[in-house]
Amino acid sequence: MRRKAILLGVLTMLAALLAPVAQAASLTEVTGFGTNPSGLRMHLYVPDKVTQKPGVLVAAHYCTGSGPAFHSGTEFARLADQHGFVVIYPSATRSGNCFDVSSPQALKHDGGSDPVGIVSMVKYVLQHHNGDPNRVYATGSSSGAMMTNVLLGAYPDVFKGGAAFAGVPFGCFATTDGSGWNSTCANGNLLKSPQQWGDLVRAAYPGYHGPRPRMQVWHGTADTTLRYPNFGEEIDQWTNVHGLSTTPTSTDHPKPEWTRTRYGTQVEGISMAGTGHNALGAGMAASALKFLGLVP
Repeated sequence: MRRKAILLGVLTMLAALLAPVAQAASLTEVTGFGTNPSGLRMHLYVPDKVTQKPGVLVAAHYCTGSGPAFHSGTEFARLADQHGFVVIYPSATRSGNCFDVSSPQALKHDGGSDPVGIVSMVKYVLQHHNGDPNRVYATGSSSGAMMTNVLLGAYPDVFKGGAAFAGVPFGCFATTDGSGWNSTCANGNLLKSPQQWGDLVRAAYPGYHGPRPRMQVWHGTADTTLRYPNFGEEIDQWTNVHGLSTTPTSTDHPKPEWTRTRYGTQVEGISMAGTGHNALGAGMAASALKFLGLVP
């Protein structure tokens, strides 16, 4: 009897060792996802366990980056594993790997260029992964932060909120000469009134009169790439879009070097003292997704 028990135990251990190991979720490339006028690439992260109707997050990379690099260098996929939402990582394909946030086509609803391709990615996930259209959000760093502003401005019918790390307001990078870079904006010298900034957003989709997405903006005071005045201009823009005062309803310090200002529940700004352009550090993704509602 004892021998049988020992033998049974050994066989059980062997069976466990030989059993196939469950594979963790991985980043996969999706092709043929829909209208894609600028030839963006789409990488998708679907956790092993998703909620029944998962939220969808577009996570857009910085210049010189890529979707896979942004996936491996940020915490969004790990948070998706914990909370069951799906992450889209678009990749820009033009020279320098910057997203188009400057052309007239990009700054108009259904106008063309990169935003149209990204919206196609969202529609693909909603259709093929049972995504929740009421929980679609955008985030990004640098060029991806600028794209976050563009997506929320031109597609308020698709995106319910966004978090932009070291970006500029919607329309700030606009050019008419085909250039993808706007030095006046980058240097923090393109200053407008809240009404003027808000009018740029409203002009992107003139027929739209529905709700506008919530917006959270992050910026380092020592940013020398997209300089710090852009932070205040973003707040001016999004408070105006929501019909809010530019005077904060509350101010606090989640970390000693962070100053968080809130404007009702729709707009939030986090100013980071002494931080440069690489503004998406540890723990910030979770704070952003909590604002958006993807993380409790």
